[in-house]
Amino acid sequence: MTSTSPTATARPTRATASVAAILAESAARYPDDVAVIVGDRRTTYSELWAQTLAYAGALRARGVTEGSRVAMLVPNVEDFARVYYATLALGAVVVPVHALLKRREIEYLLQDSGATLLVCAAPLLAEGAAGADLAGVDVVTVLAPADPEASDADGQPDRLEALAAAATPLDTYVPRDPFDTATILYTSGTTGKPKGAEGSHFALLEQVNTNLMSTFDMHRGDVLLGALPLFHTFGQTCTMNTGFRTGATIVMLPKFDGDAALAAMVEHGCEIFMGVPTMYMALLDAATRSDARPQLRYAISGGASLPLAVLERFQTVFDAPIHEGYGLTETSPVATFNHVGTAPRPGTIGTPVWGVDVEIADPATPDTIVLLPHGEIGELVIRGHNLMNGYLDRPEDTESAIVDGWFRTGDLGTKDDDGYLTIVDRTKDMIIRNGYNVYPRQVEEVLATHPDVTMAAVFGVPHEVHGQEIEAAVVLRAGSTATPDELVHFVSDEIAAYKFPRVVHVVEALPLGPSGKVLKRALVDRFSTPVDAAAAPA
Repeated sequence: MTSTSPTATARPTRATASVAAILAESAARYPDDVAVIVGDRRTTYSELWAQTLAYAGALRARGVTEGSRVAMLVPNVEDFARVYYATLALGAVVVPVHALLKRREIEYLLQDSGATLLVCAAPLLAEGAAGADLAGVDVVTVLAPADPEASDADGQPDRLEALAAAATPLDTYVPRDPFDTATILYTSGTTGKPKGAEGSHFALLEQVNTNLMSTFDMHRGDVLLGALPLFHTFGQTCTMNTGFRTGATIVMLPKFDGDAALAAMVEHGCEIFMGVPTMYMALLDAATRSDARPQLRYAISGGASLPLAVLERFQTVFDAPIHEGYGLTETSPVATFNHVGTAPRPGTIGTPVWGVDVEIADPATPDTIVLLPHGEIGELVIRGHNLMNGYLDRPEDTESAIVDGWFRTGDLGTKDDDGYLTIVDRTKDMIIRNGYNVYPRQVEEVLATHPDVTMAAVFGVPHEVHGQEIEAAVVLRAGSTATPDELVHFVSDEIAAYKFPRVVHVVEALPLGPSGKVLKRALVDRFSTPVDAAAAPA
C-alpha cells in the first residue's frame, strides 16, 4: 500500500548526518552531567548545548549559512566547543586556526579556505584581527571584557556573547549529506604552503564511534584532561568529539604546562590522559616537584613516536599503561592503535582500527601502490572510512596523496605477522650519510635513555663529504653535568659508527609546533653550518 501522508512525502531521499549531533544527543541524554571544566567553572551538557544554539543564532544573524566557512581562533576553553558546534549546527564548515600563527599566516588560511568570518578570542586579536583585515574577512570576538564601553570601543569587533543575547537561538542542527565537508584542518606545511584537509561528517562521526566501540576504553562519567590543542585533529576528535559523544567530562587547559596539567589531573580526578611525547616528558619533569599523582586508568600517546625510555618512566611514575596510536590530519586522525583491552606492545603503534586497512608500500613507486611483504621497511599507506575528502582546491595534491584508494602517509615503517605496525621515521626526516640510511628515531631512543636527557631531537645537516651529517639537540635536566662530548660518546657506544651524532647541541628548549611536535626543520635551519670535514670523525 502506498502512503500519502505528509511525513512520507517529506522524507529525505538519502541519509543525513552532522557532527553537531554529538553535543545535541549528549545534552538530551545526559543534561545534568558536567561536560566541561575550566578552572573553577563547570558547564553541564544542557547548558553547553543551549549556549551553542544561542551562538548559532548570532552567527546566522551575521550571515553564516549552510556551506559557509567560519574560521575560529580560540584556545581550549568552553567557547571553543560553543563556536565549533554552533558553526556545524548551521550546516557551515569549521576552519580552526592555531594560536601561534602570525597575521600573514592567518591571512593565508582565511583566503585559502574562503572563510567569510573569523571568531577570535580577545587575547589573540592582535594577530587574528590583523590577519582578518589583510584578508578582508569580518571578525567577531569571544572572551572579551563584558563592559559595554570596552567592547564597543572604536575598532573593537562585536562580542559574540552580546550578539547571541540579542539573536534568536537556533532550534536544532541542520542535517547535512554525510560526505559534506565539516572541517577544514590545515597541515603544517613542512613541504610547502599549508593544505586544507577536508574532513566529512561521516569520517568524523565514524572515527568517534570506532574509538568508543573497539579502540578506547571510555565511558559516561570518565574525566579526561583536555590538554591537547582543540584546533588540532588529535585533541578535537579524540578528546572533544569522542569525550562528548560518550558523556565524559573534559577538563580543559587553555595552555599546556606540566605542573598545571599534573595539578589539574589530581584536583579533578582525571582517569584518562591524552598527549604527545613532549607532554609526557613535561609531566615526568613536573612529577619531580610534586608527590601528588592522579589515579589514571590509562594514557594515550600519539602525534609522534614516544621514546621507550620515556614510556617506561611514565608507566612507573604514574602507574598507568600507555597505549600508543598513529594517525594524521588526513585520516581523521586515528588509523592504528594499541587497542585498550589488549596489552600494549611498547614501541609499536598497534594494529589498524576497525574498518581501516594499513599496509606497507614501496615508496619508490609513487604512481601506484605496490605492497611489500611483512617485515620490510616501506611507506605506511591507509584506506578506510577515515580518509579526508581531499585537499581543498588542490586536486593534483589530492591525486598524488591518495593513490589507488590508499593515502600515502610519507612515514616509513614495518608490519609484522601479527599485524602490529612500527614507525621507523618520516621519509623527509631520514638522514643519508655516506649512502647509508639513518633513522633519527633510533638515535633519539638511545639519547632518551641517558639519565640527564629530558628531550632529544636528531636531524641531518648538509656536509661536503658525507652528504649529510648527524646532529642532535637535547634539553637536559636541571642541575645536569652532562657535556655534549659525553653525550656523543654515550650514543657512539650503543649504535653503529655511521649512525651516532657527531655534534650534540644543548638547548634550553626544543622548537615545538602547535600540537607539541618538535620542529626539526627549525633545528636544521639553526644548525645547518656544515661540519668541518677535516675535524669531524668519520
